[in-house]
Amino acid sequence: MQTSDPDALYAHRDDLASSRAAERIWADRLARNPKDFESAWKLARARYSLGTHAPENERKAILKTGIDAGRVAIAAAPNRPEGHFWTAANMGALAESFGLRQGLKYRGAIKDELEAVLRLDPAYLQGSADRALGRWYFKVPGLFGGSLRKSEEHPLAHVQPEFRGVAVLSGGDPRGRGQEGRGAGGAAKAPRRADRSRLGAGGSGV
Repeated sequence: MQTSDPDALYAHRDDLASSRAAERIWADRLARNPKDFESAWKLARARYSLGTHAPENERKAILKTGIDAGRVAIAAAPNRPEGHFWTAANMGALAESFGLRQGLKYRGAIKDELEAVLRLDPAYLQGSADRALGRWYFKVPGLFGGSLRKSEEHPLAHVQPEFRGVAVLSGGDPRGRGQEGRGAGGAAKAPRRADRSRLGAGGSGV
């Protein structure tokens, strides 16, 4: 796609080349101005997308740099939800995709960032942080703070009462076709107990 607009490029992120081009532009802007909040959180989001769709051997490193970008966004604007959410999304993708050690490393930080989003703007990305926190409670063993009861409470918090128990707000495609925040959230309906196998909070990644 021939454009220098990173938002337009990101809108075509199904094309890996467009996704990489958007990531480079935001990275360059942030390098020139480390306090550029918009570039920082959008870079974290772009790296989450790349980190869940790039070739397997690239994903772990990309997601780690996504966490770095998210933390820059948090430092620039701690009272905005975007940096917190996309930091959690990148952490969750690492926790889901790269084994127990990553899950243990990030489990507390994922919960903290999701709770920050809920304090600041619980409706951000259609309540994705709430669904993600429900997934966190489901995935994490009780010894480390997990709770099946809480996992069922959180994914339903932003569903109208007449729809409770119905699998709406499903998280969708992590590339944005549906609920973009699936990386940080799971489905509205709690997964089966048998699926509770890792310590991450990620969807297909959060």
